[in-house]
Amino acid sequence: MIYNKQEFEVDYASMGVSEPPRKTTLTSYILTPANECWKVRPAVIICPGGGYKLTSAKEAEPVAMKFLSAGFHCFVLDYAVAPAGWPAACCELSKTISYVRSIADANGIDKNKVFVCGFSAGGHLAASIGVHYDKEIIRKFSDVNGDENKPDGIILGYPVITDHDTHEGTMLNFIAGREDVKEFFAIEKHVTKNTPKTFVWHTFEDKCVPVVGTTRLVNALAENGVEFEAHIFPKGNHGLSLANKVTGETREEVSSWIDMAIRWINDFE
Repeated sequence: MIYNKQEFEVDYASMGVSEPPRKTTLTSYILTPANECWKVRPAVIICPGGGYKLTSAKEAEPVAMKFLSAGFHCFVLDYAVAPAGWPAACCELSKTISYVRSIADANGIDKNKVFVCGFSAGGHLAASIGVHYDKEIIRKFSDVNGDENKPDGIILGYPVITDHDTHEGTMLNFIAGREDVKEFFAIEKHVTKNTPKTFVWHTFEDKCVPVVGTTRLVNALAENGVEFEAHIFPKGNHGLSLANKVTGETREEVSSWIDMAIRWINDFE
């Protein structure tokens, strides 16, 4: 496996946002071919949660290890958080997707199977690139052309989606004191027929980020003819990650989500 950690930033000053409190990094876990037999594999870019205030370690490398064990290349984006607001993190993710495709030929990455997986606020970020990848502000400040920054599919775990009945801290850190950018927050309002296929899971018991956001997203996807797979588990708190002892609270009935997501990627067309 090729392991690499690099700084990965955008021009915050030019986009009119504050500098984040630490450098953005992209950690790469690239599988090398066995027995000199090169295999083209999907890639998964992981965006941990944390309310746009921090990025949670339990939603980073442990998740990458599971996807790696399934035969996928993985990348973990430790993106810009408060006081940097919209569109800093989304531009970083846009640039990351473009970068992964740019190194695809040299590393056995399937350019047509580049996925973004996000949790909580990281799920909001993953969903944001799914609906905003073609916005001029995103393309301009991430220096991309065409749809090279569009994920082929997005995988969302207990995502922040809507601006009603949502996690207020996530929305406040996204806005960063600028009410004019609030229009970009509610994902379901920006879904179109061009939104990538989506896999989403949530728990009914989630009190931190209510499941209503996920149901609104699913309705918007259905209304626009976007293929999706959704799983609502009855029990489980917010922030379960893999829902096993490695990431904290164990919920066996919820932990099945990762295997279902792996199957979804393997069956992806």
